[in-house]
Amino acid sequence: MERWMEREMGRGEFLRNILLLAGAVLLDPGIPGGRAGAAERPAAPKEGKPMDNGTIRIYSAAQERYVMEEKIRKTDKEWKDQLTPEQYRITRKKGTERAGTGRYLNNHEKGIYRCVCCGTDLFRSETKYESGTGWPSFYAPIAEENVRTQDDSSWLMKRIEVLCRRCDAHLGHVFNDGPKPTGLRYCINSAALDFAKAEKTGK
Repeated sequence: MERWMEREMGRGEFLRNILLLAGAVLLDPGIPGGRAGAAERPAAPKEGKPMDNGTIRIYSAAQERYVMEEKIRKTDKEWKDQLTPEQYRITRKKGTERAGTGRYLNNHEKGIYRCVCCGTDLFRSETKYESGTGWPSFYAPIAEENVRTQDDSSWLMKRIEVLCRRCDAHLGHVFNDGPKPTGLRYCINSAALDFAKAEKTGK
């Protein structure tokens, strides 16, 4: 069949048609074999929203508005040089401080809790409450854009891990047993936090 088509169309036209057909199979998800090719292609950026270039939108308490910031990426050695051994163990190696030992567990001052690794604003003191768990607990982050969550199946448990969106520091976990209005409990390690009193943030 192929030899007949080659004789009828000429070798150049025959090869050109074969290449066009192969391209259609790879690009058209409606043609068998085309779905895999379509799934592997990156999604086209939406109008006005360029694809991720390392810049994220987070909320700044000091400026009282959303700002664009660069993602923080450092080597393991750089984190070790910057952080205390306990801060490094918890934020970069997903550790947990012992219950009842965190410096901010019984902190009742007004202010902003920030990421100890990059200074990103994470929680307002107004959302902190006594959960009785032994760790600082909050019912909401300062802005949803400032933190991210992901599944955590370590230690034979299914939990939701909370991380700083700007530097990916491990902060703690979030649970569905918190108070109103959110019903959430962000259970956060003190070693993952820095605290700025209200007068330093203008709040």
